[in-house]
Amino acid sequence: MEYERLVEPYRKEILAHCYRMLGSGEDAEDALQESMLRAWRGLADFAGRSSIRTWLYKIATNTCLDKLAKRTRRFIAVEYGPPAIPEDPLMAPLPETVWIEPYPDRLLFAQDINTSPDARYEQRESVELAFIAAYQLLSPQQRAVLILREVLGFSTQEIAETLEKSVASVNSLLQRARATLEQRRPELSQQSIMRSLGEDKLQTIVNDYIDAMERADIKAILAMLTEDATWSMPPIPNWYHGQEAISRFLTLRPFTLRWRHIPTRANGQLAVGCYMWNTQEKTYIPFCLDVLSLRGSQITSVTGFLNGALLERFGLPERL
Repeated sequence: MEYERLVEPYRKEILAHCYRMLGSGEDAEDALQESMLRAWRGLADFAGRSSIRTWLYKIATNTCLDKLAKRTRRFIAVEYGPPAIPEDPLMAPLPETVWIEPYPDRLLFAQDINTSPDARYEQRESVELAFIAAYQLLSPQQRAVLILREVLGFSTQEIAETLEKSVASVNSLLQRARATLEQRRPELSQQSIMRSLGEDKLQTIVNDYIDAMERADIKAILAMLTEDATWSMPPIPNWYHGQEAISRFLTLRPFTLRWRHIPTRANGQLAVGCYMWNTQEKTYIPFCLDVLSLRGSQITSVTGFLNGALLERFGLPERL
């Protein structure tokens, strides 16, 4: 089918664009499907007035803006409230619409496009959790302009045409977005840190993390964490700050259970699929996805997304 031949090479990059805009993998999937439907309906009017890629990004961007007009900002747990006391009960989970969700690295790149190493680096950096959280501070229009310009390299003229605004208006939005992002931008991206460490060291870090978690070795885990590390677990609002609090939390909760883990990559970062032992089924069932943020060779935050269904999206098995 001619339409499928035209749009198929761009599905993954459009999906990643929708994720940057919306902060949710599920919402991004919905936006992609709606965008493709809009493109199908408008195909007769396309007539090659721009590239197919530019045309699809225009449709997807405006689809995301329509969705953002009806929704509130998404958070990472450490921004939602103060750190919790490990001995206190866990708070009730908040609706999934409150939280930023993780994104599989395997969905970043189209299989049939020869993406350069530099382009892959930029795509991974632009979906790091810190960047997705920073995007949430921008108005939808600022977010769209910044991502189209800084991440995707569209000209201000192309962005003006996409959003049906003047070039001056686009430049104003871009200036304000850059100023806001600069206040939140980490000193080093996770991509910069991971590149400096190299794949062998990264593999050692994730293997050591898995080994310590499966053995419930609190000393080994603490040795891997920075002094000011955080541990969060959306959709539960509780999060813990510092080695002492994390030590008590792990001892009181996760380390009372049996675990198995599989390494993966999420948001351009190290990640681990976590499986909890189920006595009734006598097997390990999917429980959460831990996304690790690094400072140098140490872990500065663990974001444990407590949604076992996520693991299937990451291509991980249903049981261990």
